[in-house]
Amino acid sequence: MRVRFSILLVCLSSVSACSSVLTATTTDVAGIGGAGIASAITRSPAAATGIGLGVAAGATAGLQYAERVVHRNEQDGIAQTAGTLEPGVVGHWSITHTIQIEDNAHGDVVVTRLIGADDFNCKEIVFSVDTIKKKVALRAFYVATICQDGPVWKWASAEPATARWGSLQ
Repeated sequence: MRVRFSILLVCLSSVSACSSVLTATTTDVAGIGGAGIASAITRSPAAATGIGLGVAAGATAGLQYAERVVHRNEQDGIAQTAGTLEPGVVGHWSITHTIQIEDNAHGDVVVTRLIGADDFNCKEIVFSVDTIKKKVALRAFYVATICQDGPVWKWASAEPATARWGSLQ
C-alpha cells in the first residue's frame, strides 16, 4: 500500500501546468490506486466501488488543498511586496512554488489607493501576472485589496476568505 501511495505522489508531482489536466490525472491515478487497494481487500463489487470512490474523493480533496496553499503563497507574496510600496510606485513580485502544481509566477504591482484609518490600514492594488505562451510574452492585470495584520500584509479579497466563511460568500 505504501508503494502505491508513493507511485501516486510521483505521478502527481510530475504533472504541472494545466489545472484540468492535473485534476483528471489525479482522478485517473486515484482510480487505478483505488482499484488496486479494493482488489487486495475485498471481492465485493459494492465494497470495491466504495473504496474506489473514497480514494478518488480523497485524492481530489488533497489536490484542492495543495492548490489553495499555492494560491495563498502567491497572494501573500504579492501582498508583502505591495505592503512596502507608496501609492503610484511600481514594484516587482515573484514566487517560486515549493509544490510544483502550477508554474512559478511573477509580475508587477502598484498601489492605487490607501483605505482605512489609523489602526486599519488597507491598500487597493493593481498587479500583473506575466507569462510566456508559445514564445509570446503575455500580461494579465487584476485588482485586489490587501490589509495590514500586525507586521505583515495579507490578502483581503474574497478568495482566501472562503476557507473561513465557506459557501456564505
